[in-house]
Amino acid sequence: MKRAYYSKSIKEYILDPESSILGELTANHSNRTLEELQINAWRKQILILKEQLKGFKGQIYFEFAIPRMGKRVDNIVIINDMVFVIEFKVGDGGYEKYAIEQVIDYTIDLKNFHEGSHHARLIPVLVATNAENCLEPISNVICHNSVAKSNQYNIADTLKTFINYSNKPINIEYWGNSIYKPTPTIVEAAQALYRGHNVKEITRSDSGTINLSKTADCINSVIEKSKSKNLKSICFVTGVPGAGKTLAGLNIAVERMKTDEDEHAVFLSGNGPLVDVLREALTRDEVLTAEVNGEKLTKKQAAIKANTFIQNIHHFRDDNLLSNRAPIEKVVVFDEAQRAWTKHQVSSFMKRKKGVEDFDMSEPEFLIDVMNRHSDWCTIVCLIGGGQEINTGEAGLEEWINSLRTHFPGWNIHYANSILESDNYLKLEDSKNWITENGISELELHLSVSVRSFRSEKLSRFIHELLNIKTENAKNIYSEIKELYPIVVTRNLDKAKEWLREQAKGSERIGLISSSGARRLMPLGIDVKNQILAPNWFLNNSQDIRSSYFLEEVATEFDIQGLEIDWACVAWGGNFYMSNTNWKYQNFKGTKWQNINKEIDKEYLKNTCRVLLTRARQGMVMFVPESSKLDHTRPSEFYDKTFKYLKEIGIKEIE
Repeated sequence: MKRAYYSKSIKEYILDPESSILGELTANHSNRTLEELQINAWRKQILILKEQLKGFKGQIYFEFAIPRMGKRVDNIVIINDMVFVIEFKVGDGGYEKYAIEQVIDYTIDLKNFHEGSHHARLIPVLVATNAENCLEPISNVICHNSVAKSNQYNIADTLKTFINYSNKPINIEYWGNSIYKPTPTIVEAAQALYRGHNVKEITRSDSGTINLSKTADCINSVIEKSKSKNLKSICFVTGVPGAGKTLAGLNIAVERMKTDEDEHAVFLSGNGPLVDVLREALTRDEVLTAEVNGEKLTKKQAAIKANTFIQNIHHFRDDNLLSNRAPIEKVVVFDEAQRAWTKHQVSSFMKRKKGVEDFDMSEPEFLIDVMNRHSDWCTIVCLIGGGQEINTGEAGLEEWINSLRTHFPGWNIHYANSILESDNYLKLEDSKNWITENGISELELHLSVSVRSFRSEKLSRFIHELLNIKTENAKNIYSEIKELYPIVVTRNLDKAKEWLREQAKGSERIGLISSSGARRLMPLGIDVKNQILAPNWFLNNSQDIRSSYFLEEVATEFDIQGLEIDWACVAWGGNFYMSNTNWKYQNFKGTKWQNINKEIDKEYLKNTCRVLLTRARQGMVMFVPESSKLDHTRPSEFYDKTFKYLKEIGIKEIE
């Protein structure tokens, strides 16, 4: 992908005729419907910058690509040791908040994901052509808490403020050819893939992307073989938290849609909030894209397409209860397949909610049975999160294997050896032995590198050791990641919120999250029983009180599993706390706490904490409340030893 529509030295740019620059910009610009409006804006930028950049030496770029965001910044100007990220608002008479956030986002994106910018000095500059002069303190801008603000007449003066000619100049050739290694959120990735981008364009070009690409190639190979030889196949895709299992699944579904529409590839998830958020994100994005292209598209029209592509697995199940015919879909991707229900759970649900008295299949067995109705071929792709079953009745990978073993021996099974090496996937040796003898091991079906937290790939390992009370191991990993991935702890909720707001720049998303069982956080204003509307919480902007930014509504593990935010406050409740040298597990019922004694329920609760502690992409603050002398449900033993344990690991306290 061409990085910029136009790029030359400042000297060459000033000598270039306006018509030549416009011609090059127009030739590289794919959107013809806005040509007149865009050319007028470019013409104004060209004239202003030709005047303001006289006497400077360096490089200028027009329409420089920011792939993760699917956008282009108006101008990049490199002078000596500085990279100026310039966004023009032609005709604007003021410095609007949305424009300030936009240019900060571009700057942070380059800083985090463009290799040549990692150690460069980047300055966001907002040019509102008709605005008044604005003198912003340099310190604010350099800290990325603000932007340099300029009108059309004082750009040169603004740039001079930051340039230090005694510093070593940037190597223009190295900077311009540096690789871009984005790690998009799942929402950003879904939007980009849905628009037609390749997974290689929107993700990192290191081992994380290589892993994703190899996984996609492996699954596509299985599908093509199934198709050509009339086979029924199932692929189990595993991975560490944040490794991109959902991204891999979305990528496969989109690729198969493009390869053959008659396959009717679909992405299915039992995670209601994830389905709602992705559908709404795709719908909003398609409406906005149509508007930019001058096309008419209603939200309802866009929603129909998005709702067909991403479906709730329970709706898919219920639709196929009504008929014994094979479904239209030949390729189905089941996200978080470990959360499919056991026979007891689904039978109870069918009896209570659907009036079906004799349903005697687990959800994995029924879903395979539905696809088994095809007379020729089909492929199921199961995305499996190890140790992430968080609710009663979630069957895990064990039930998928048991269903295949008992009822579908003719299916071709593809898996990675990771499911044999960790009890997070399969606990029974019998299951491990059976799949070894009857399945095909594929190295590429395990995603081993976390791409959620671009700051530290060791986060999931740290959380694993923390939850397993491997204190020394956790301490050692924390010492390695603390500069890259900030983790702090506090006993003051206001301080926690203040820390989040200080860390986040531009439109980086912050949010308050906690366990659904942390019921006695209510006195502190954290009501885990108050159900959020996930699309509003995850997608709405900082001006919307329903959004995560306001730090009022709390998301639980059920809301946030499979999704992520940039910075999180994890509020620690009394349902999971350190007691001497072990975790204590509790439920709150009526007016008091009750011990959790079943091992499976304890595992669910620990997995809940694992989910919550791996949701933040860039850093988190852990809030451990103080006890209350007036409230018998919040004694000191529920909090003090947990806080002490986190401090013992080395986690810094903010006061």
